[in-house]
Amino acid sequence: MAVSMADITKLRKMTGAGMMDCKNALNDAEGDFDKAMKIIREKGQAVAAKRSDRDASEGCVLAKVDNGFGAMIALKCETDFVAKNEDFVKLAHEILDAAVANRCKTLDEVKNLPLGDTTVNQAVIDRSGITGEKMELDGYMTVEGPSISVYNHQNKNFLCTLVVLNKVVDPKVGHEVAMQVAAMNPIAIDENDVPADVLAKEKEIAADKARQEGKPENMIEKIAMGRIGKFYKEVCLLKQEYIQDAKLTVADFLKQADKELTVVAFKRFTLRAE
Repeated sequence: MAVSMADITKLRKMTGAGMMDCKNALNDAEGDFDKAMKIIREKGQAVAAKRSDRDASEGCVLAKVDNGFGAMIALKCETDFVAKNEDFVKLAHEILDAAVANRCKTLDEVKNLPLGDTTVNQAVIDRSGITGEKMELDGYMTVEGPSISVYNHQNKNFLCTLVVLNKVVDPKVGHEVAMQVAAMNPIAIDENDVPADVLAKEKEIAADKARQEGKPENMIEKIAMGRIGKFYKEVCLLKQEYIQDAKLTVADFLKQADKELTVVAFKRFTLRAE
């Protein structure tokens, strides 16, 4: 049977698939829209299975805050060309919007959310079939608190951060700290927040280096702890040199806005190797 351009356009709006894919699906389904949508989805599942071992290193990272709840997610693909596609970015926004609206805490919760007439997970598979690339969701993280700031580096959707402050202040303050997290990639808020295994490894490295330099054994621990102090300044957000003023630490910067102001949580996700 002949397939009209109106039907092809309608199916394209329903699925986001290309014009030829919609035309072929409608032809194979003899004009039945439900069957045509099933054909397109089966194509997506086939593509996803075929390309499951490929590396999805490009994509779109987004973050959003709503009424004390913040979330971040990455929709990943294989190429920069697809990552910049308007429909791909739109899907990433729709997934994040749904995740925030439903206050999802885990990636599995996000994948099982309804999205249109399907689920988030199926929508990603469908998009994979349309583009012919592997796609996957990754990097889902959430925060909660009285003052949450979002930073999307250069608005290019490859590096995002979320920062939670303990008090509501001028939004510019939180934005500055979110930029700091993006630029300096801290691993902890302060010394007490550094993972025990990371700290133990750094102490071991510092002690070994001191021995290699021929330092006396009775001085090794003291020298190692001195180097750990420098390590804290590099990886602890509040101890880092504030990127906008080298004379201040991030803690100093916050106290200029409010003496009681501090960071209670932060998240960072990037698609770039560091």
